[in-house]
Amino acid sequence: MSFRNYKEKIDEGDTVILYLSNNLYALEVTPEIKNKRGDLVENVYQTPFGALKVRNLIGADYGSRVELSKGWGHILQPTPELWSQTLPHRTQIIYTPDISMILLQLDLVPGSIVIEAGTGSGSLTHALIRRVRPHGHVYTFDFHEHRANVAREEFQEHGLADFVTTQHRDVLEDGFGADLNGKADAVFLDLPRPWDGVIHAVAAMKAQGGRFCSFSPCIEQVQRTCLSLKEHGFQDISTMEVLQTELKVTKRNVPVRDLSFLKHKSSESPVEEKPSSEKTYVVATWPTSTTGHTGYLTVATLPPMFIRKKTAPAKQIEANLTEVTNEAMAVDVAAT
Repeated sequence: MSFRNYKEKIDEGDTVILYLSNNLYALEVTPEIKNKRGDLVENVYQTPFGALKVRNLIGADYGSRVELSKGWGHILQPTPELWSQTLPHRTQIIYTPDISMILLQLDLVPGSIVIEAGTGSGSLTHALIRRVRPHGHVYTFDFHEHRANVAREEFQEHGLADFVTTQHRDVLEDGFGADLNGKADAVFLDLPRPWDGVIHAVAAMKAQGGRFCSFSPCIEQVQRTCLSLKEHGFQDISTMEVLQTELKVTKRNVPVRDLSFLKHKSSESPVEEKPSSEKTYVVATWPTSTTGHTGYLTVATLPPMFIRKKTAPAKQIEANLTEVTNEAMAVDVAAT
């Protein structure tokens, strides 16, 4: 239950993060586990620095140092950021740089109702839950039944089941369900065809409107999504790409020439003068390589019901999309 509230002591059944020399490992604090033959044996977690007897973690302080057979590490309480780096990957996940922008753009506050499709490995879902609790709720959907069931069990183990409802559903075909119509403050789509989910997002949002965000790796998906958003009355449509750049801070010594002798008329040319001292500056340098493309975030606002209107019929939207695609193909042909 270590995800539910901040705590000082480790209890049996907690999920913890083991920090070892810039490497992170997630493990469940259970004294005994079953071996391949089905027998209960002592839970010993093997690491690059030796074995860790998991039983010894019960009652220890979060953040404390733990001894291993060949070294030591630190035991940390899990957060959505740490969990995204250690979770078992069932799909490609969204990482912290994109997650932070999604939470900002959706205008989420404690008490918000947010819909997510699809659940995937649950990386974003954990961050959404932390943002809307204790009175808000996350409704998350995945079209893959096994992934939905595993995610549901995972939220239960982490003590988050009160704040999230996980369902197996193809939302592009069936929507989010009649019970969610007019209840959501925000909708997030991580789907292959987000433009087909826009109409369901409109149905799910409250009468006073809400925020929409989709994550797409390809610009063609963004084009179709933007056109669909415009058709269904969304405003303030924008697309962004989050690229994280880390500057390296270092100290550099710069030689300094003493030019005070120039004040005297008899002074000779300073060309042959050597630097008389050095001055140290703190500088920041750009990395030699930058993080590659992850995906595009398309965000928009659905205005209140009384001012919503469709800006163009569906046929006109499709014609616009065809025109944009043809122009892009013409540019590619000319370039080749």
